[in-house]
Amino acid sequence: MSINYSFGLPLKHNFVEYVSYQGLFLPHEVDRILAFWDTDKTIKATLAGASTYDDTLRKSAVMFIENTQENDWIYQKLAGLAMNCNNERYWFDLLGFHQELQLTRYAEGDFFDWHLDFGAGGISARKLSMTIQLSDPDTYEGGDLQFMINQNIVTAPREKGTIVIFPSFIMHRVTPITKGIRQSIVGWVSGPPYR
Repeated sequence: MSINYSFGLPLKHNFVEYVSYQGLFLPHEVDRILAFWDTDKTIKATLAGASTYDDTLRKSAVMFIENTQENDWIYQKLAGLAMNCNNERYWFDLLGFHQELQLTRYAEGDFFDWHLDFGAGGISARKLSMTIQLSDPDTYEGGDLQFMINQNIVTAPREKGTIVIFPSFIMHRVTPITKGIRQSIVGWVSGPPYR
């Protein structure tokens, strides 16, 4: 006889630490997003909640993709994919994007060491994180998105246009760029506190 310790709670057997998708953005749409990059609108990336730049954990440049009517197609596509992924894998309570999408650029020597996207304060509502690969993988070296899964380091796919979605409490990093430039969109879908 086996004992069921779930106490009647539904079990989610198809949970995974991350999911990758292809084909949401067509090549010309990726190029259109890359054309947003405006050096005059970029800032050095800071850690969530930090008021000053500190490159000991993260070194990269970012600009924000405003949630305007002109950019709504990006937000709508990503929100729809995030909801579908959540319904298939996670069952989190989600409300939507509460922060603007970040267009991120990693140049030679840039990186983002091991971290969580979830924590205290302004990032406490993050439930799902997403990264959209905008660069052709042949144009740079290093810059791998990696996850720490138990004691194993797993590298996410890096094909241009790949979207990786994962719970914001999963440990991850972007390895140092040794050659070229890697660009991506980073976003977070938020929801009410875990309970």
